[in-house]
Amino acid sequence: MIRVLLAEDQAMAREALAALLGLEDDIEVVAQVARGEDVVGAARAAGVQVALLDIEMPGAMTGLDAAAAVRAELPGVRVVIVTTFGRPGYLRRAMEAGADAFLVKDAPAGELAEAVRGVLRGEKVIDPVLAAAALSEGADPLTPRERDVLRAAADGSLNADIARRLHLSEGTVRNYLSTAIQKTAARNRAEVVRIALERGWL
Repeated sequence: MIRVLLAEDQAMAREALAALLGLEDDIEVVAQVARGEDVVGAARAAGVQVALLDIEMPGAMTGLDAAAAVRAELPGVRVVIVTTFGRPGYLRRAMEAGADAFLVKDAPAGELAEAVRGVLRGEKVIDPVLAAAALSEGADPLTPRERDVLRAAADGSLNADIARRLHLSEGTVRNYLSTAIQKTAARNRAEVVRIALERGWL
């Protein structure tokens, strides 16, 4: 039996995924968690072979953070990212975090089960539509610091507030925002934040 951990913060979605995978003769869901920071401990305790992670989870760690932690601390565990958000930037970041597979949640249940089997055979399994979109879109043009500033700006914070939070000067915050706006051909800071979120860069 393939021992699987499920990490998904929405209980109904998690239970539905567990039920679907439980219908497979060779797959058993042996651990379920709702937060990214619980993934490594639960995976280690349950002796799982595959960790199935949602990207968007509450708490200190996203699914992408948890994927990187699993890769670092439990290198024998395969990682499958399953997300509602089919954003090319998320796919790139998932692969950088060490994910073995990336699927959107509306994929047929059979594809998910096959992805679990495939990653154990050493395969990379990627949603083909997302893969094509990621290739056509190109790389994320933003620097890590520009992403930090855009995340801080996403809630409408003033430059002074962002500067205090990130320990920068207001002029530096303005420069990062201006550069990000130019790189994305956005009209203003609200639009550059929206573009970065839609493309999965943040």
